[in-house]
Amino acid sequence: MSDYLVIVESPAKAKTIGKYLGSKYTVKASMGHVRDLPKSQLGVDVEHGFEPKYITIRGKGDVIKALREASKKAKKVYLAADPDREGEAIAWHLQHLLDLNPDDDCRVVFHEITKDAVKQAFQHPRKINRDLVNAQQTRRILDRLVGYKLSPLLWRKVKKGLSAGRVQSVALRLVVDREHEIRSFQPEEYWTVDAHGQVHGKKLVARFYGYHEEKTPLPNEAAVRELLTRVEGHSLVVRRVKKSERKRNPAAPFTTSSLQQEAARKLGFRAYKTMQIAQQLYEGLDVPGEGTVGLITYMRTDSTRIAQSAQEEARAYIRRSFGEDYVPDRPRQYAKNEDAQDAHEAIRPTSVMRHPDQLKEHVSRDQYRLYKLIWERFVASQMESAVLDTTSVDFEANGAWFRATGSVVRFPGFMALYTEGRDDDGEEEEGKLLPPLEEGDVVQVKSWKPEQHFTQPPPRYSESSLVKAMEELGIGRPSTYAPTIDILLKRGYVVLEQKRFVPTELGEIVVNILKDHFPQLIDVSFTADMENRLDKVEEGDANWIQLLDQFYHDFEKDLKKAESALGHVELKDEVSDVRCEKCGRLMVYKTGKYGKFLACPGFPECRNTKPILKEIPVPCPKCGKPLVERRGKSRKVFYGCSGYPECDYVLWQRPTGQTCPICGHPMIEKGGKGKTVVVCSNEKAHSALETQAQAK
Repeated sequence: MSDYLVIVESPAKAKTIGKYLGSKYTVKASMGHVRDLPKSQLGVDVEHGFEPKYITIRGKGDVIKALREASKKAKKVYLAADPDREGEAIAWHLQHLLDLNPDDDCRVVFHEITKDAVKQAFQHPRKINRDLVNAQQTRRILDRLVGYKLSPLLWRKVKKGLSAGRVQSVALRLVVDREHEIRSFQPEEYWTVDAHGQVHGKKLVARFYGYHEEKTPLPNEAAVRELLTRVEGHSLVVRRVKKSERKRNPAAPFTTSSLQQEAARKLGFRAYKTMQIAQQLYEGLDVPGEGTVGLITYMRTDSTRIAQSAQEEARAYIRRSFGEDYVPDRPRQYAKNEDAQDAHEAIRPTSVMRHPDQLKEHVSRDQYRLYKLIWERFVASQMESAVLDTTSVDFEANGAWFRATGSVVRFPGFMALYTEGRDDDGEEEEGKLLPPLEEGDVVQVKSWKPEQHFTQPPPRYSESSLVKAMEELGIGRPSTYAPTIDILLKRGYVVLEQKRFVPTELGEIVVNILKDHFPQLIDVSFTADMENRLDKVEEGDANWIQLLDQFYHDFEKDLKKAESALGHVELKDEVSDVRCEKCGRLMVYKTGKYGKFLACPGFPECRNTKPILKEIPVPCPKCGKPLVERRGKSRKVFYGCSGYPECDYVLWQRPTGQTCPICGHPMIEKGGKGKTVVVCSNEKAHSALETQAQAK
């Protein structure tokens, strides 16, 4: 038996660490948490200092037994769970179950799973931090009190299976409030007028700015007609040319929040998936020539701080790969968010020299894509700024001023490697080059093009923008964003439509009940303040029992009032015009995990359900019936005949609405983002015809 026992959470992490420590160490996994509050009861003694009643998690008996036996044979036990509140709590529970000395220096933490980091951590073990444990325990008890006291109220008054949560309910409120903003939005009309002309043999487009250098809106068609009457027959004369240099700085290395946002934008990953893959990269993967190695630093962090050694390695790589011009004079430092814990570094590769392309063939596609994103973001964060030449030209035509702007990249800097994604599209000037112009130049106008617009409501939240909002408002912490969003979908409070969150009727009802009867619980500022108070517990500056007592005093009052004041809420199903083919009833709309579907109201006698099919205005080439949009078991969208199962025609690419002039089959969009081409869905037949023609 080895001299030392090391306990981590997962087998993957155990495998990686075991390789670094050598034969004197045995590394075993606890498989996550080993103790928790019971599911069958509240598990918190409210009357006696909120004492939690922990029990062994079901299914963990054999794991704990094996760890006890191993710990008795070892000279010393090290607890090396993740370096955060949850990890500290796991270590504390293990210490209790294994009957370890609470004053022993048994806790080992490391931010990255590399040989040097792991060995250095074992040279400096420490006692378990009870402040960290208290912070985790307080959060767990708070969430248990809210969940187990409030959820049953919703079951009795609204519907079984519902839940409410301290963070979850506030996140839901953000989605619902945004939907109300969209519904109440009153669009306002406005117009733009573009002058299309030519100068020095090159095309130019300038947009109306205002009269006599003052910005003037065009609110309606009458204002546009007045402008066109004024400029008709006039040329544009250059009145002012302004050139400037603009620097664009790289984005900071990833925090948990920014990683989730960018992975959603660029890779289409859900927050839960991002964290799952990041965990795999952190715990270790097999790399040729190195064995199992952790590829990134710890992925739950709100800090942008970077170790000096990592900065120096990045600068050396940039110098060698891009040249001296791409290396800033001094290593880049990023401003710390005042609410950030800063306990860990930002998320970065454990070694810049481990290029993504070296790993591509040895890891899964999603692991490669996320690692590449993290690697590029970190390296770019240490590169020189991009330099852009911007030009703004003002033109005048009979007192009406027009403006054209352009921006070209003079020096790409970090943009040679990486640019940050955006949630919503906006106008992009980069790459737009204006013809060389000087004051007094005359532009011959070919046409004046007016266009009507209407102001748009704020967009619904995407996964990326919801995570960003939660972070900015202080709702939850990095580790809670993904599970919070996941539970909103699982409970049927929201659905994803075109990758945007839409609240269901159920979600809106729950928010309205909480607003009326638990205004403090669903208040954004109260929730953010609670996070700050939990941070103070972690820092040893607040008493966790007092915090719970203050919260529960008001919460219990609200519970009693709501129990007596809140009547039963009836959820009426929206009736469709589709008849159930099994019993003849009109089917109703229901909302499930993947959105709306049709169900027979005769449940449980009749269990018939049907998907809501979106008709595509394209006839099926086999039978002539319309094509419809469907989803397979994997939720992948495809297009099939509405006559199914009699007709089994299927398309996996989106039809354009046009038919092929040669064979009559639907034309489809083929290719990826930015490279889409329109081809016939029967292109194999076309290829065969071409081959026959060539043979003749």
